This record gives sequence, C-alpha cells and structure tokens, in this order.
Amino acid sequence: MSTGTLRQIGIDLQESEENRALIEAIKDDNPELTLRHLPGLVKLQAAGRIVINRESVENRLGREWETGEFQLAIVSYTGNFSEWDDDQIVVSWEH
Repeated sequence: MSTGTLRQIGIDLQESEENRALIEAIKDDNPELTLRHLPGLVKLQAAGRIVINRESVENRLGREWETGEFQLAIVSYTGNFSEWDDDQIVVSWEH
C-alpha cells in the first residue's frame, strides 16, 4: 500500500509550554508528520499512524513521563488508539 492510499491520522494538542516537549518528541518519532499551528492549538497529521514513545517524551522533557499524561494535552483526534500502554501510544485506523 502506498503512502498516498493511507488514511490520514490526526491529533490536536493544546499549544502550551508544557506540551512543547511532547510535540517535539512526536515530531522526532514521526518524520512524515505535518504540523499546523493555530491559536492555542497544534494540529499533527500523518498518513497511516502516529506513534508516541514514552522514552522520546522523557528525553525531551528531562523527567519521567507517564503515557496517561497525554490525556491532559489532547484536544481531539482522528483515528483509533490502537495501542496504549506504559511505553507507547499508537493512533491509527483499524481496518
């Protein structure tokens, strides 16, 4: 399946100082990600899936981070949470 045929995944996060490291970590782990900054909101989109790795977020934050903290940052999303455990969150479409 080519990238052109994959459905778009989207995550909208509150734009804040606390979420800046989270957004940068997501960008690091998803090179195909596109970001759009709106007032108070950052829209992240990618074809197929978006992965959020706990270790990457911790490296950016400089502290421990629990994946449950993601709930404090997210405004909305397009797709399904196909995986959510202590180490990783994956948003994708389940076919």
